[in-house]
Amino acid sequence: MLDNLLDRILRPSGVLYLSQDIDPQALVEKLASRHGEPRALVLEGVTEPGASEVHGADLLELLELLEGRAETVVAWAHAGQWLGAGTALDAQGDIVPVLAITPQQVQVLPAGIAGRDEDWVERLIGITGWILPPQRPDADWAQVEARIGMRLPRDYKRMVETFGEGAFDAYLHLNREPWTDWQEDGLLVWAGTEHENLYCWQIDDRDPDHWPVTIQTHDGENVPFDCSTAEFVCRILLEKDHPFTMAHYFDTHWFMPYRTNA
Repeated sequence: MLDNLLDRILRPSGVLYLSQDIDPQALVEKLASRHGEPRALVLEGVTEPGASEVHGADLLELLELLEGRAETVVAWAHAGQWLGAGTALDAQGDIVPVLAITPQQVQVLPAGIAGRDEDWVERLIGITGWILPPQRPDADWAQVEARIGMRLPRDYKRMVETFGEGAFDAYLHLNREPWTDWQEDGLLVWAGTEHENLYCWQIDDRDPDHWPVTIQTHDGENVPFDCSTAEFVCRILLEKDHPFTMAHYFDTHWFMPYRTNA
């Protein structure tokens, strides 16, 4: 049923007012099971602070939220578009379930901002259009590092603090802390994919900020890359000639959180 409803929405931007027989909460839960936790735009008729900044603005205009026509609307970033669901007033003044779609406008970072290693996380925020607050700002890295017996790369910790647990393009799953199962092979796993590739660091005696990213493929091959964690993610999102590229699938990228602290 959900796919049929989504197919009825005009593209590239459209709104679909639904029958009152449809449960709006069930609709939101179904979408959340596909796309992760949503971002709240309007709750009980009140626009959420910051909802109109950078992202959400097009959905706000599309649903005429600034005129108070929405009751409760949440949104997801997915595959180059924003998808909104919830309840709104229809032309007759009745509160009904609603779905809306509009293209996602990705934030463009100023030229030259990524010339230094410490800027790769900022680049990743810009590439994904991330606007939620930090999801794990109070992560106890001292405890995690004590448990695994070594320090971790700073940019990885910043990625987890910023995005939390979830997946880039609903594909590359970021671990909230590394897996140590392959430590005997000199590998720490920081992410993985449904294709059973493991995204690791080859740990050695060097500063962890200089550990090379190493991909262990599903057939057991280790493929090293001499770059930082955040830089590696930026490159596979954008570079179509990268051996592990994700750029072939989407032109616009996003991060799907499994849960949010917004």
